[in-house]
Amino acid sequence: MVMLSPEPALVQNKFLSRCGQPEMDSHRPNNRRSNVVLVLVIVSLPTLLLSIVTSEEKVKVTLYYESLCPSSEDFILNYLYKIFDNGLISIVDLKLSPYGNARISSDGTIVCQHGRWECLLNTVEACAIQAWPDVNDHFPFVYCVEQQNNQGKYTEWEKCFDILNLDPKPVADCYNSGLGHKLEVQYADETKALEPPHEYVPWVVVDGQPLYEDYTNFISYICKAYKGSNVPQACVGLSHPITGPKDIVKGIKHVCYKEEDDVKPKSTLSEMISSMVASWMTKLA
Repeated sequence: MVMLSPEPALVQNKFLSRCGQPEMDSHRPNNRRSNVVLVLVIVSLPTLLLSIVTSEEKVKVTLYYESLCPSSEDFILNYLYKIFDNGLISIVDLKLSPYGNARISSDGTIVCQHGRWECLLNTVEACAIQAWPDVNDHFPFVYCVEQQNNQGKYTEWEKCFDILNLDPKPVADCYNSGLGHKLEVQYADETKALEPPHEYVPWVVVDGQPLYEDYTNFISYICKAYKGSNVPQACVGLSHPITGPKDIVKGIKHVCYKEEDDVKPKSTLSEMISSMVASWMTKLA
């Protein structure tokens, strides 16, 4: 049975209501105390404004990927997670784009490189991103799903709701209402508009620059692109790339290239998928 928990935004609001607002009482406020508080607010104001500026200086990082591409799984599980572990996420504006090398057919349906299971999981992850917009909230779910995929348990992805104690209803509603499909179409448009066009996934873009085959070295590019004054510890002593990423040739063999349309799907039984999705939706109804 799925364990339900408040949505992340609601938890934050409850915390603010408990800790951010002073309790009101019937006593007349102490003027001296009020003056001290006022001085502290005035002194803190420049720091607050500086924080806002620092937030605007975050380095934009976008990962274009597809859920069942082994290289995408590997990058998320063994590389991307590190910016959450080492605190680098504080200077990063991270966006995930779960579409990859899929294409839209003439009748509007989406065809994915690794079959219908990939289309399902791409949409589920898109719905999770929509349901929990803060990357600190949706990344753990995406990580969990990719971990299931990496272990060959992609049919058990819904266990991530239990593992993370998340309410599945927002994702189920998104998928069932057709919103998930619309989100995927938006990701398709964004991917198609890439300049230069993506060649394979994972396709990592840092500060508007695709990293090509040097994508696993993305942390160095983040640190190089960051112009703020508060340099994270993860960047201290880190050597920055001297040449452009396009000049670095590693001969990647295991990425999922855009032209590889003959990839064997991990699932060939569309009836099985439809049945499992219908069963999942029925349980949540």
